[in-house]
Amino acid sequence: MVKYLNLIIVFPFLLLVISCNDNQKVNFPEMKTVEYVDIERFMGDWYVIANIPTFLETEATNAIESYSLDSNGTINTTFTFFKNGPLGKKKTYKPKGFIHNKNTNAEWKMQFVWPFKMPFYIIGLDEEYSYTVIGIPSRKYVWIMARTPYIPDKTYDDILEDLSKIGYDLKLIKKVPQIW
Repeated sequence: MVKYLNLIIVFPFLLLVISCNDNQKVNFPEMKTVEYVDIERFMGDWYVIANIPTFLETEATNAIESYSLDSNGTINTTFTFFKNGPLGKKKTYKPKGFIHNKNTNAEWKMQFVWPFKMPFYIIGLDEEYSYTVIGIPSRKYVWIMARTPYIPDKTYDDILEDLSKIGYDLKLIKKVPQIW
């Protein structure tokens, strides 16, 4: 019975990994990362402002992605949100991040279930580290995040314009309610 229970728990994560497969035959413009990420400065809390949600993130409210750098260079990640509103059930996930490109620190691999890793590209980051944009090459998912629960409308519109230019379908991007 325990064997089957483990399978039931792991199966949704496997679906996430399979759905993040980047072997699509679509000709998108090259997804470029930012030139360099000061990894220490990037650590901390990021409020998820908008995204193309994974199946885990639908109906998420008050979503926060938190990063901390482990002594071995691994990025400990805690992703929390409330399901179906701020009074809903709190969900917490703890994927691991691995810096794939150590020259820029802007290409990571995120591991939700061993041994599968999903590409995680930092494609937008302002000079003050007040907002960031994370994408994956297939354009199936994107996350717009900020250090505060909101960003100015002009900044958000500029981010959407940039995402459109590199092949993201803006109709799929949903704002994540931040109701504190």
